[in-house]
Amino acid sequence: MKSVTRPGGESGTGEESTRHHVLQELFSNGPATAAELAERLGVTPAAIRRHLGVLEAGGRIVERERPVRGRRGRGRPAKEYVLTDRGRSAFFQDYDTLALEALSALVEAAGPSAVVRVGERRHGEVEARYRQLRAEAPDADPVEALATVLGEEGYAAHVREAPGGHQLCQYHCPVAHVAARYPQLCEAETSLFARLLGSRVQRIATIAHGDGVCTTNVPLDGVPIAGRAGPPAGGRGGAPTDHRSGTSTDHHNREAARA
Repeated sequence: MKSVTRPGGESGTGEESTRHHVLQELFSNGPATAAELAERLGVTPAAIRRHLGVLEAGGRIVERERPVRGRRGRGRPAKEYVLTDRGRSAFFQDYDTLALEALSALVEAAGPSAVVRVGERRHGEVEARYRQLRAEAPDADPVEALATVLGEEGYAAHVREAPGGHQLCQYHCPVAHVAARYPQLCEAETSLFARLLGSRVQRIATIAHGDGVCTTNVPLDGVPIAGRAGPPAGGRGGAPTDHRSGTSTDHHNREAARA
């Protein structure tokens, strides 16, 4: 079978290449059903299920029940596939080790607060790009605009509707391994979201802490959507979805991450 080159310089058979494309699809666009993956990749349902079985046996993906929005209909619930931390690790870069060493030296020299400053500086481009988009389209959904910018920065971000607001979901975190040791990076990002959206937001799941998706709850009443006037930055919005109550989709994210 013909050998192919995959991202990262790895070579493998056509079968392995197809499985890598499956991982890439889940990485870029989030959870998907077998039928959706087969259609997107142009392979037969039988072939995609074979590849999914191999990836699941290798601990790179996990099958879960697809979250239902609204009232559940009759019939068996749909199943979808989501990346595990092991599957996501195929996309991490070797510079994680260097970054950890550099931050360790920085903390030793300047203290833990230095990590927060690094996080704030790192998000400067995100803020500048977001404000540019908002100036170009002031009536656009600000959460969607932020997701667009994060997607451009490699976070594979999408927006989901949630009771009382939105959920900003990031299916990839370029610094997840670093943030696992230095959670101040996640805190700096959450503060950035609150400042840009002018709303009280709540981070309810992070890849760095073992969840399948970084998820931030944004109350609908706290964001000036489609011309609506929202509260000033730092103001209070609606009550965020309680992750532990099981009312949000992130209950499934945590289960997938633990698998």
